[in-house]
Amino acid sequence: MRSHSRGVSRLLLAAAALLLGGSAFCAQPVTPARPPARPVLNGQSAAPAVIQGDGSSFSPATVGAAVAKLKNDPNLRFSRYVHTLRWAGKTGEPSSKAPGWLDWLLNLGRWIGEIGRIFVWVVCAIVAALIVIFVVRIIRAANLERATIAAHAPTHVRDLDIRPESLPDDIGASARELWNRGEHRHALALLYRGALSRLVHAHGVSIRHSSTEGECVALAAQHLNAGATGYFAQLVRVWQRAVYGGTDPETDVVLALCDGFSAALDPPPPAAAPASAAA
Repeated sequence: MRSHSRGVSRLLLAAAALLLGGSAFCAQPVTPARPPARPVLNGQSAAPAVIQGDGSSFSPATVGAAVAKLKNDPNLRFSRYVHTLRWAGKTGEPSSKAPGWLDWLLNLGRWIGEIGRIFVWVVCAIVAALIVIFVVRIIRAANLERATIAAHAPTHVRDLDIRPESLPDDIGASARELWNRGEHRHALALLYRGALSRLVHAHGVSIRHSSTEGECVALAAQHLNAGATGYFAQLVRVWQRAVYGGTDPETDVVLALCDGFSAALDPPPPAAAPASAAA
């Protein structure tokens, strides 16, 4: 770039000299004259100045100053500066290349990290799938058990009809009404039949056609909480004394059994099902 600028400067200097010489040659008449003596500066003769027709002169110093002015003109420059943005530390720093074995170890560590992350995701997916399968199997087993119980549920226990359609909706209130009308045997029979029907159809107790009162109490204890089990055991004792002993229970005891029937043996609402299962 510098050599090119020097060549251009020389061409400009030669062109300026030729123009000045031509103008001087055209302005003055052709007369023989003795060349002027060169002035002596510091013991050396200076270069002659070029004189134009109007009396002005151009010396080599003046021409050099004009050329230098032309070179410094920003519109005539052959080089320019361009400013660019670069990341700090990316250029001008000596590049340090790590050994090949170190790069291999780094790549191996990255590969192991990627494999480990993929392995963790695969294990989590497998565990989630196993949990889903386990829950589905539990639900299917529970539904199958309920369907099996419903399919094999007895319609009668001994000579007592326990079909839900043969019983009133509010068993406790109906039994209380029968007792108040003096139909004590029918009231107790309704309570006992309703309790057996609730155990079979609402709580899934596997009571059979030939199950005795004691067997029904033992089976109910496996499915009911302590309060419901105690209620059913008391109802069975009252039923046995009335049927086999021939003694009527006290009115307060029977009315308490009528009032507590729904709370003890009716199936809980769907929202309260998890709480009852936990109990």
